[in-house]
Amino acid sequence: MKRLLCIVVLSSIFSLVKAQQTHFGIKAGVNLSSVGIDGGDDYNSKAGLHVGGLAHIHISRQFALQPELVFSMQGGKDDNVKLKLNYINVPLLAQYMTNDGFRLQTGPQLGFLVSAERKIGDVEVDVKDDLSTVDFSWAFGAGYLFSSGFGIDARYNLGISNISDDNSFEARNSVFQFGIFYQFMHGKSTARR
Repeated sequence: MKRLLCIVVLSSIFSLVKAQQTHFGIKAGVNLSSVGIDGGDDYNSKAGLHVGGLAHIHISRQFALQPELVFSMQGGKDDNVKLKLNYINVPLLAQYMTNDGFRLQTGPQLGFLVSAERKIGDVEVDVKDDLSTVDFSWAFGAGYLFSSGFGIDARYNLGISNISDDNSFEARNSVFQFGIFYQFMHGKSTARR
């Protein structure tokens, strides 16, 4: 079922890319992530990186869709315990753009767990089997695209789905992202779109 959902989402994105004016790009930045535990001790903020690609698809002059494919280092830490979660995230953002390069964005994000380790002192234990392989979250953010094609981006990903496979508690991701991106252009006339 998860594979079918992924295939449907990717097929829809590729058909949109072909039908509209599209600019591709690359992005990278820093994550500040944590994991909230219902009824337990939360994992506090941990720094990580994210890197990936994007397709900026124009619907109109002021509205666009932006699917992305991003490797994201997430998790959290508490005293001498560190939870290291690596995801491949696929957000689909709706963007409102102004003529001066400013963008507001929001949309759903599917995350696919690649690896999960709990580190206590110097000992690392694989905990991937204890976690859900799919994470659903909602992204809120803003960005600014300069006429050169470079831009800055700030985003908050609010974890909605429970990532714990243990029935005794629920856990949710929370991630602040700060980054830069480069959007490949076809000319300076389209630089702020």
